[in-house]
Amino acid sequence: MAVLLQIKNAYKSYGEQVLFDGAEATITDDVKVGFIGRNGAGKSTLLRVLLGEEEFDRGEIIRHPKLRLGYLRQHDPFLPGETAQEFLMRDSGQPDWKCGEVAGEFEIKGAYLEGPISKLSGGWQTRVKLAALLLHEPNLLLLDEPTNFLDLRTQILLEHFLRHYKEACLIVSHDRAFLAATCDHTLDLTRGKLTMYPGKIDAFLEYQRERREHDERSNAAVLAKRRHLEDFIARNKARASTATRAKSKSKQLERLELVEIEGDDPTARIRAPLVEPRQGHALRCRDLAIGYPERRVAANIDLEIDHGSRAAIVGDNGQGKTTFLRTVVDSLPPLAGEVRWGYGCQIGIYAQHVYTSLPEKETVFEYLDATAARALRRSNMPVGEGGFSAASAGFSASSQRTFSANS
Repeated sequence: MAVLLQIKNAYKSYGEQVLFDGAEATITDDVKVGFIGRNGAGKSTLLRVLLGEEEFDRGEIIRHPKLRLGYLRQHDPFLPGETAQEFLMRDSGQPDWKCGEVAGEFEIKGAYLEGPISKLSGGWQTRVKLAALLLHEPNLLLLDEPTNFLDLRTQILLEHFLRHYKEACLIVSHDRAFLAATCDHTLDLTRGKLTMYPGKIDAFLEYQRERREHDERSNAAVLAKRRHLEDFIARNKARASTATRAKSKSKQLERLELVEIEGDDPTARIRAPLVEPRQGHALRCRDLAIGYPERRVAANIDLEIDHGSRAAIVGDNGQGKTTFLRTVVDSLPPLAGEVRWGYGCQIGIYAQHVYTSLPEKETVFEYLDATAARALRRSNMPVGEGGFSAASAGFSASSQRTFSANS
């Protein structure tokens, strides 16, 4: 067992936001680590520091001389018009036959390998990035939300790959089931501290819960002891016969310390908008054909969804799930057939690549205030009285009618 890298006494902040506060961790060559923490805690920042793209304000990283990092990014490293084959050759410096061989391990062949990456779905693009990682032959993989936009088949392929991968991995993910299937250690980032737990995520969460309950019981016992000593001291310190005992009890009281228990982190509360109950069909598709002028994706779609029902659209990446959604909300015209919504339907849309449609220069409140329903505008609801409901947080038809061009 060799230590691949060690983080020592790390500090990092952006203004008043402290990401790392004396953080320490060690990663060896025989572990697959699930890296967890709340959004904004600093997980992606740590990966960038490990890659040399950023630096800690203070602290150090000790790297093994033979450390070779491989990084799966959240965002795309592709050039406009680039094919998967061209990207793999450019990124790795390997010959075309080697790139094609490794790409084949992820079923990237034919048009998927030789066609434009921009035409591939998010899941297929993730496969391309995984193939690029292998071509660099790393001994520590850094994966940042690798399951984003993956269909079930690709996620199973990725899980199988990671379970059989012989080198170390550090995987950032909010997918608890995925981490449980692929990682044998858990690294937690909370309030600037890194905690390495030698077990799977479920065991770590149970350990956290038990430790907190133990600390709460210990504090309850300390507080009870304090009250008892304070009462004894108050009753006996003024009497000459018991003053010595009272003084002794005072020293005992000074030695009693509470275990610091971190308060619960703020939790988002989403209040779903009230919907008037209705009967009949909410959506009806008849002989629908979907796709683009140059390519028909699917045809002969007949579908009915009733008010109040829940329907899941499943299928492999690239089969047309997003194209279908874009068509039914009139973001993409149908090639044939019809789409009909029930009377009074108000459509709420949340896009796959929602972050690309948000205005960069607006604050959160400015954006919500501009897109919220009239009755929920900030002018009618002070920020300190609960903020906005889910209807005003980007789930209305007016605020999010943007879908990814990937199908």
